[in-house]
Amino acid sequence: MKIGELAKLTACSVQTIRYYEKKRLLHSIKRSEGNFRLYDTRAVKELLFIKHCRSLDISLSEIRQLIDLKNSPETTCNNVNTLVDRHNKQVDLRIRELKELKKQLKILRRKCTAGRVVKDCGILLELSQ
Repeated sequence: MKIGELAKLTACSVQTIRYYEKKRLLHSIKRSEGNFRLYDTRAVKELLFIKHCRSLDISLSEIRQLIDLKNSPETTCNNVNTLVDRHNKQVDLRIRELKELKKQLKILRRKCTAGRVVKDCGILLELSQ
């Protein structure tokens, strides 16, 4: 199949597919006589794997590690577990940071009440300090 068909089948943009190819996350692609990229079911599976990882906010470098591990099926899962544990800790950190951000935004929101004009907006005054 051509890249447009792959994009449609996987709900992934052509630009994203090309980007993943450039980053070597997809296996090497065959070319037609007209130099069009040609994909098979393996590419569909690889792209869906990458998309699923991205939906979990796994970085491209981590995805590359997972792909390498996936391509070594006889090795233990220890490295996969370590990667996911490390990612989980990053998520915990982001949650704490987002909670702090929410707290700060609530405090900021209380700086201005309805009915004020912009020149007296407590939020803008606070942000300008």
